[in-house]
Amino acid sequence: MAEVLVLVDHTDGVVRKPTLELLTLARRLGEPSAVLLGAGADTATETLGRYGARKIYVVDAPEVDEYLVTPVVDTLTQIAERTAPAAILLPSGPDGKEAAARIALRLDSGLITDAVDVTAGPEGPVTEQSAFAATHQVTAHVTRGVPVITVKPNATAPEPAPTDPVVEKQDVVFGPASAGVRVLSRTRRERGDRPELTEADIVVSGGRGVNGAENFALVERVADALGGAVGASRAAVDAGWYPHSHQVGQTGTQVSPQLYLAAGISGAIQHRAGMQTSRTIVAVNKDPDAPIFELADHGVVGDLFEVLPALVEEIERRRS
Repeated sequence: MAEVLVLVDHTDGVVRKPTLELLTLARRLGEPSAVLLGAGADTATETLGRYGARKIYVVDAPEVDEYLVTPVVDTLTQIAERTAPAAILLPSGPDGKEAAARIALRLDSGLITDAVDVTAGPEGPVTEQSAFAATHQVTAHVTRGVPVITVKPNATAPEPAPTDPVVEKQDVVFGPASAGVRVLSRTRRERGDRPELTEADIVVSGGRGVNGAENFALVERVADALGGAVGASRAAVDAGWYPHSHQVGQTGTQVSPQLYLAAGISGAIQHRAGMQTSRTIVAVNKDPDAPIFELADHGVVGDLFEVLPALVEEIERRRS
């Protein structure tokens, strides 16, 4: 079987969940080969092998840490030229999509971004995407070259498939463009106990109906009870009730959790575009005609200040 290259998203060898999802999807297409840039191979090898990586290509060069996206492009392009993979999979964040576009251009290949599913087809990988503000599902496949695909987080559940991977160090020639922008410093972002918004299996979001920054504590209580992340609509963010980094929507963060709970959110198309691919959607709104109910799998017509505390109590009761 042909190799499938998977770009490893990690911090000092601690592999992030989207990479494990990519390895799970890669096994549908061929033999997963992880591509790890930077230090941390010793730490990452056990995790990558547990989720099916047959090979781990390691590139630990100064350029990887000193410069921005272009070293990733140089690395994946050159490894692809050596291995002729069945596909190249990357996480669908800003860096992943920029790198994917450049790789596809260099390889004269087709590009698919923001896939929510990837399967094997007679002519190569077949993807599903949400298009036109998530109002349509599109099935597509690349018709030329090595398919370069970015996949949204939570597209699939990571499934272990233990292997004993072969670790190969790779030499990469970094082009002049790699040195175009140098990283001068890095500051570690402060993280709380909640999961990352894009990676969370459960997201609880508040909107205009929360009616104030102080009331987002109730949304946070529900998220913490469920072990989820906190999101916010654009209206809530623009009002200054919650940080912009938590905005869910077409112009904010796009999420695809297993469960999305929308509290006090009317369901404007801008917001729906950022969460419509969620597996299960639950809406709480006192307006029975709110557009969010057209999308929801389960809806509660009621005051969120009564519904959410009752929900937290029920969750805690069942866990006690």
